[in-house]
Amino acid sequence: MKITSVSVRKIAKENSRLRGIASVLIDDSFAVHDIRIIEGDNGLFIAMPSRKTATGEYKDVCHPINPDVRTLFTEAILDEYNKAEE
Repeated sequence: MKITSVSVRKIAKENSRLRGIASVLIDDSFAVHDIRIIEGDNGLFIAMPSRKTATGEYKDVCHPINPDVRTLFTEAILDEYNKAEE
């Protein structure tokens, strides 16, 4: 699996931890949109697309299955986010 494209749209809202929204293209074949870039207490992290269930909980619509793939997504998205700041 290879991430072939990442696009980031920065968001600057007052009193919000949301810093941007990313889209990722995998192997030029599969796209994941609406990945949130959030400012946490220990720095930036990503949150996968989710939806609210009937019980009020939020469940990821799609997500990495193992830590290596999550790291791959995180690094690619945050690298693109940091480039956009320059």
